[in-house]
Amino acid sequence: MDVVILSIPIFFVLIGAEVIYDLIQRKRGQQGLYRLNDAFTNISCGIVDQLSGVFAKVFTVWVYAAVYAFSQSLYHLEWIGNWYMYLLAFVLIDLAYYWSHRISHQVNLFWVGHVVHHQSEEYNLSVALRQGAFQKVLMFWIYLPLAFAGLPPAWFAISIGLNLLYQFWIHTEHVKTMGVFEYVLNTPSHHRVHHGRNPKYIDKNHAGVFIIWDRLFGTFQKEEEKPVYGITRPTNTFNPVLAHVQPFQRLFKDVFAIPNWPDKIRFLLNSPGWYPESMGGVQSVEEVPKDYEKFHLVLPLKLNVYLIVQYFLLVGVTAFFLFTYAEYHLFVQVGIVAWLLLSLLAMGGVFDQSKLGKAIEIIRLTASAFFVLSLIYFFGYPMLFFVIVAINLFSVFWFLRVYK
Repeated sequence: MDVVILSIPIFFVLIGAEVIYDLIQRKRGQQGLYRLNDAFTNISCGIVDQLSGVFAKVFTVWVYAAVYAFSQSLYHLEWIGNWYMYLLAFVLIDLAYYWSHRISHQVNLFWVGHVVHHQSEEYNLSVALRQGAFQKVLMFWIYLPLAFAGLPPAWFAISIGLNLLYQFWIHTEHVKTMGVFEYVLNTPSHHRVHHGRNPKYIDKNHAGVFIIWDRLFGTFQKEEEKPVYGITRPTNTFNPVLAHVQPFQRLFKDVFAIPNWPDKIRFLLNSPGWYPESMGGVQSVEEVPKDYEKFHLVLPLKLNVYLIVQYFLLVGVTAFFLFTYAEYHLFVQVGIVAWLLLSLLAMGGVFDQSKLGKAIEIIRLTASAFFVLSLIYFFGYPMLFFVIVAINLFSVFWFLRVYK
């Protein structure tokens, strides 16, 4: 079982606690750190990542296991199960993560998988869940030397999961500095720098757990002025599906605009901002204007209430599916994942005030009701089916009433 999936309830408890503290701070006159539409998008991108992982991990873990088995056929290396060997595995995984993370920032082809994590213009615990669904497929190869070194797949899976768990809590502004720990560990202060779009902060502090890698390899930057969060080419959407698609659209548009193939290849392998001389050359990062305004769209309170209720239902279904998906046939898995992605696309469209989002939401609710009714033909008349149908039909009328 994935340790990240097992930790989902803890994630939401801690996010809920931070939201409550944020509301208290607002009443005291402090600036808030949460916006409903932004937090929705952050968590939804995490859902997209976990849903894709249902299928992607079959490939990535299989490749790792295959390389491990091949290495064992050539030479047998036994990692003894004691505490210092587990610690060594954890440290090596963190070193591999540092290079995976750094390369994701410095190569256009890989940046499209990781950029989703940096799109939010806020910084709070919900941002930790905002992960790119394509990153695991684009960057898993960086860990294959550990398979050659004989690190068992189970140790690999547990270590990478614990590495990601550690990084959850550093996505907060409520912890300022941590004294001597700042010299060894990645802390909220160090990671705030990493999420800053200020020129001096870009491509700094790539560590997962141990900041010593950045200090050793020359990518460390201490937090000085308050970071401005986000990316230099803002996403300007609260739709989690579009947030994943947009980086690829921009990449392909740039590639097609470059006139010759050698420069196209160089563009893919260079860092973001690199362009051939024929297109103006390398683009420097400018300071963020003081009058810069974050992307934000205001919805009526009644519509926000509707979205919150629907979203809690969706998160509940997603969590149940992630804990039980191994019990279902592949076609059932694909069907449930498709429905969940459609739901995220619809609600993201509503947050963006898109007419298409409104249409998709009505189609989603109506189609769901008819689908559940069709299940009665195969499974009889359990009360749960009628409750689900009633919720969906009620939601259609509720949505049409509050959406203007």
